[in-house]
Amino acid sequence: MNIPTILLFWSILSCTLMKSTAVDTIRPHQTIQDDDTIISAGGDFELGFFSPGSSKNRYLGIWYKKISDRTVVWVANRDRPLLNASGVVLINNKGITLQTFNRSDGIIWSVSASRSMKKPAVQLLDTGNLVLRDEDHVSNNVDDYIWQSFDYPGDSMLPGMKFGIDLVTGIDRYYTSWRSVDDPSLGSFTYRIDSNGFPQFILWKGSVIWSRNGLWNGYKLGGIPNYNPNGIYKYKFVLDEKEIYFGFDLINQTSVFIRLVLTPSGEPKLLVWNDQHENWIVYLSLQDTDCDRYGLCGAYGICNIKNTPRCECLKGFVPKFPEKWKAADWSDGCIHRTNLVCGTKEGFVKYSDVKLPDTHHSWYDMTINRHECRRLCIKNCSCTAYANADVIRRGHGCLLWFSELTDIREYAEDGRDIYVRMASSELEKSRSSGVQMKTEVIIITAMSIVVLLGIIYRTVYKKRNLLEQENLNISLESVALTKFENEDLELPLFEFERIANATSNFSNNNKLGEGGFGPVYKGTLDDGLEIAVKRLSKDSSQGLDEFKNEVSCIAKLQHRNLVTLYGCCTEKGEKILIYEYMANKSLDSFIFDEKIRNTMDWPKRYNIINGIARGLMYLHQDSKLRIIHRDLKASNILLDHELNPKISDFGIARSFGGNETEANTSRVVGTYGYMSPEYAIEGQFSVKSDVYSFGVLLIEIVSGVKNRLFSHPDHSLNLVGHAWMSYKEDKLLQIIDEVILESSNHIEVFRAIQIGLLCVQHDPKDRPVMSEVVLMLSSNMKLPHPKQPGFFMERCLLEADNLLSNPKFSLSNHFTITSLLPRH
Repeated sequence: MNIPTILLFWSILSCTLMKSTAVDTIRPHQTIQDDDTIISAGGDFELGFFSPGSSKNRYLGIWYKKISDRTVVWVANRDRPLLNASGVVLINNKGITLQTFNRSDGIIWSVSASRSMKKPAVQLLDTGNLVLRDEDHVSNNVDDYIWQSFDYPGDSMLPGMKFGIDLVTGIDRYYTSWRSVDDPSLGSFTYRIDSNGFPQFILWKGSVIWSRNGLWNGYKLGGIPNYNPNGIYKYKFVLDEKEIYFGFDLINQTSVFIRLVLTPSGEPKLLVWNDQHENWIVYLSLQDTDCDRYGLCGAYGICNIKNTPRCECLKGFVPKFPEKWKAADWSDGCIHRTNLVCGTKEGFVKYSDVKLPDTHHSWYDMTINRHECRRLCIKNCSCTAYANADVIRRGHGCLLWFSELTDIREYAEDGRDIYVRMASSELEKSRSSGVQMKTEVIIITAMSIVVLLGIIYRTVYKKRNLLEQENLNISLESVALTKFENEDLELPLFEFERIANATSNFSNNNKLGEGGFGPVYKGTLDDGLEIAVKRLSKDSSQGLDEFKNEVSCIAKLQHRNLVTLYGCCTEKGEKILIYEYMANKSLDSFIFDEKIRNTMDWPKRYNIINGIARGLMYLHQDSKLRIIHRDLKASNILLDHELNPKISDFGIARSFGGNETEANTSRVVGTYGYMSPEYAIEGQFSVKSDVYSFGVLLIEIVSGVKNRLFSHPDHSLNLVGHAWMSYKEDKLLQIIDEVILESSNHIEVFRAIQIGLLCVQHDPKDRPVMSEVVLMLSSNMKLPHPKQPGFFMERCLLEADNLLSNPKFSLSNHFTITSLLPRH
């Protein structure tokens, strides 16, 4: 904030019909007699007395100092003007008062201080904010004002102002129009935030809702298609337990004069001053068309400015009063064509590119995903619709409606998606309508299909024997899958057709990647939920056991740092897993990519390290089952929209019961570079095996280099070995990714590397458990010195492989030890 213009009202600020005088400070008992008493000492604003337009009434207000056309942005006594009299402003330890000069009319306007002041001071800040403070009161908070005009706005919103509610003090900052250009008294229109349900911006005319600008969608206001980011100003919206407010700030503080004004006719407009033409130009109008009138189409009606008539019912709804509807009276809206009967397989119909309806009777939770949101709505008979509350974190944030849906309009772009509750019979109609539209096309192409059938028949006939043989080969697995389907999985089974539709029939355009198990596709279910579909290929080395293992493990796990499994599909011999979609894919695509990893600063990496640690602690200690992952690596850490990590791929995980902590296996699976020595050589695994893998991953995150791909001209150590040598020689800076050097606290990074080295110690007994690791990462506790790590040289790996005389071990080309299950 710039140094404010200071005005001490120790005496009387008066107004008479004399020449204007600008003053900095009013000393005790000093009187200024002026036609327009002006308080100004730099900055863009002035405070004084004025008469608006052709009016003779006098008001105390604030206006722009450098604009030729006096534009008033705040008025103190807007409903009690000085009538044919001069005014005086008094300040004392109790506050501020405005009175007529002879005091015959009593107090015209006043501010009462919340506490007695020893040294009261009034300041007109460069922002246009008039503040009252006690200069004798020492505070570290520069905004420690006893009173400020920004908390009591008039018809104008300036940069830096808050439009909304302080939930601690109860102050509600809203805007009211002038009655006319000559009369600043309270007009007919009020613009304020409605905090019932999800906050929304509503314009009132008296006690009637006039229009509604829509909801904040995560980066801008909804309901205003042309309200886009620009180089003049930026906007913000705060929604937390202390306050709810909207505001905007100038990008270049000296570049432009801009204000949001509520006109006497009820139009919120963003105005910018044009120096060349010396006038205010409309940069943005928040109310443009008929469809901006609140509830024009009634309940369950939707307005489209391009249509004539403007209103129509949502699909599955009909006019409540058809005759009135035909006469263009849409106020009574629409009703369900088929009444809802809760518990009868109701579902949702998706409407896209719309302004979301009135949220006065709504509920929201910004932490849950869309899948959970749908579940909450379907199990509550009063829930009429749901939507994603945050488009920035697509799939996150839940918004539920519990009343009729009112004030919906359609947009060609910049709209939102909403899922409206519908009877099952209407869902069938909605699905079949698309088929009916294609009927003519089907008839036209029918003859061509008949011709092709002959060719297809001959081809199929030739391959019949081959297909019969293939069916015989998979018959045993089909029986096993059928048995699997009948098990109590605590997980939904998806129809194959639904998954195929969601992925455009497993189109290559939807393909996210492919591993040893098979391809992964991005999909969108019919209710709008984005998913990742993991389809095990027919020749995958992962079989039914691994598939069942992953389902049984992860279906029972719920943690913010574990990927969510929505369901599976076993139809037609398929082995398909349906996960939540992770927009930023896997961790290895960030930290090992030369270009992308530049966006991954230290705070983001440290957050990822902590998240992985918490997820592992949950698996080892806090879950219903003690789970050992056995294949923790960068490619199995997925990142959501906010780069929060989620552990994935539980195909080879093992669960323990009771007091079990370790086990042996005759089948070693995992990935070279992340496997602990005791597991790779002896087949012995425990929670400490995962701790070792975590240590390797931590060091990789810090360095931005893969353990086994690291090379150095002076030695043959891998990354873990290089980190160990650097630690002993006190040269840890040389292993830190240069990308994070400037954004990091070096001591914190050194500490993280030391924790990683503690995790990769050769003897499992020396390694900490994950609860200790989480404590180390989140505190300043003293750390022990690490001992020599296991597998810290590439030749150690080769020697280890030579020791594997047991046929259960082999070395794959993918740096993986396995006889049955190579991992990538």
